[in-house]
This record gives sequence, C-alpha cells and structure tokens, in this order.
Amino acid sequence: MKLLVTGAAGFIGLHTSLKLLEQGHQVVGLDNLNDYYGVQLKKDRLKLLEVYPNFRFVKADLADREAISQLFRREQFQQVIHLAAQAGVRYSLEAPFEYIDSNLTGTLTILEGCRQQGIEHLLYASSSSVYGMNTKVPFSPTDGVDHPVSLYAATKKSTEMLAHSYAHLYGIPATGLRFFTVYGPWGRPDMAPWLFTEAILNDRPIKVFNHGDMRRDFTYIDDIVEGVLRIRNVIPEPSEEPQQGDPSTSFAPHRIYNIGNGQPVQLGRFIEATEVACGKTAIKEYLPMQPGDVVKTFADVSGLQQAVGYKPDTDVETGMARFVEWYRRYQGI
Repeated sequence: MKLLVTGAAGFIGLHTSLKLLEQGHQVVGLDNLNDYYGVQLKKDRLKLLEVYPNFRFVKADLADREAISQLFRREQFQQVIHLAAQAGVRYSLEAPFEYIDSNLTGTLTILEGCRQQGIEHLLYASSSSVYGMNTKVPFSPTDGVDHPVSLYAATKKSTEMLAHSYAHLYGIPATGLRFFTVYGPWGRPDMAPWLFTEAILNDRPIKVFNHGDMRRDFTYIDDIVEGVLRIRNVIPEPSEEPQQGDPSTSFAPHRIYNIGNGQPVQLGRFIEATEVACGKTAIKEYLPMQPGDVVKTFADVSGLQQAVGYKPDTDVETGMARFVEWYRRYQGI
C-alpha cells in the first residue's frame, strides 16, 4: 500500500513510518523541517528512514496549497496519516499565527488532497489538550470539548471539526486520534522527558510546575504507534444511529479515539523514574502553573479497546529507562 505520512521527520512520524516500512508499505514522508526545535534532530530521524528503498522524502510546507495538490495528483496515495502540526502549548502563546498556518490551513490542504484523490482512509493526529477545562475523568471522546485553555488545543479541536465536515460532505473516511503525552526515544527536546534527563545528567535544576501537583497520562511511543497501525485498518462507516450528544460518533464516516495509557502518573513518580534511569538525583525548582497547562490528563481508551482489542500498557519506569538509554547513546555520553 502507498501511504503519505505528514510530519515524517517528527517524533511520532518517524516511528510510524518505520513500522509501515518494515511491513513493506511504500511511504512518502512529508515535512517542512521547521526550526521550532533543532533541525539536526529531524535530519537524524530522516536518516533512519532513508535507508529503506520504499521510502521517499518530500520537503514541503503544508500551507503551500499548490505543492500539496501536486503531491496528491502525482503520488495517488491510498491512505494518509496526517501527523504534522505545530506542537507545543506554551509556544502557542508566543507564535499564534504559526499554529493557524500549520494546524488549520495545513490540515485543510490535506483534506482537499484527500477529496481530490478519493483517499480510502485519513488518519489525523489530535491531542488530549482538546479536553481543556473538562473536570470529568477519565477523558472520553464521548465528552464535549468546547472549552480549550490554549490556542494549540483550539486548533486541534478545529482540525477535528474540519475533518468531520469533509467526511460528511465528501464521504472521506476519517479517524481522529487524541494522543496523550507521548514520550520515548527520538522524542521532542521541548518536552519533560528530554528536559528533565538533560538537566539531571548535567546537574542543573529541573522546573517543576504547579509545585509538582500535576498528573499526566504518559504514553510510550511504541504503544502510540501500535494503536495507530491497528486503527489504520478500521475504516469508519456512518453510524446508523449516532448517540445523542456523543461527538465521537456521527452519520458521517468519522470517528475519534483516545490513545493513552489510561493510568495518569503523578509528576513526582515521573521524576523518580527519570532519576533512577539517570542514576542521579534531580535538583528541583518549584514553579507555579503555566498558562495553557492543565493539572491532569487521563484517557478513557475503551473505544480503542472495543475497536481493535488494544490498550497501551508500558509503565513510566520502563519507558523512561528506554528513553534515557537512547538519550545517552544519541548524545554520546
């Protein structure tokens, strides 16, 4: 099968592409290699993909309508896994237009490409951030998500609405995947696993926001990819009788799933797991809550289990041991 993976030089894009290539699929990886974080890391990820003869990289910006349209016409993809986005909750406070260009305009160009070519299944990345001010836990795709607390979250909710409208208007089967705090080897340097590991190994203080009173549903990268690849084969069909008030079902061929561990981890436990993996004790700098952050994330993955019989289960101690081992190797320490 021939697939387009957007954000192929990104963290989740790398691992998803690797698994697809190992399975023998043809993968065209799209990325603009922006400098939100170090471009060299993205290039190093691409090196892992470019050894496969069934991989081809295309450098292009999602917001370039003509480039994306030409790509779809030329390649005739069967499926699309749309993972590219401007990430980061805090950065959205500094550069809001980059989120609109990438997450909204970029998603629209992908949807238009899918419409023009009659794609058999579009999978796209959403985020646990869409749950915003929700207080009911665990977070379920059946819950309303109308109160985002960051622009990043608002753009992710908007991509879900765009995808649903195209599914309804043009019959494009589309599946949204709400990822919960993904971590693991080749992860992003702006996220806690990297930041904490780097600081601890270099005897620098780590920033502990909300004075440590936070919980995250940390999900190991291999578990995320397993969920994505299983859902890839579950092509949504219109529901004959969508549940009233349930945004995860629809008369359109559109579905939404959480992919998370389903076991929120207290920040203190995560720090301890990182300390053990590093073999050193962290110096902690306690700080107040940051704008746009939420205190707790907690995934209800019953929909994923029902659809594909799968639930992520890698514990944070195992996951962080693997991350720190990779980090030491990558940094040559």
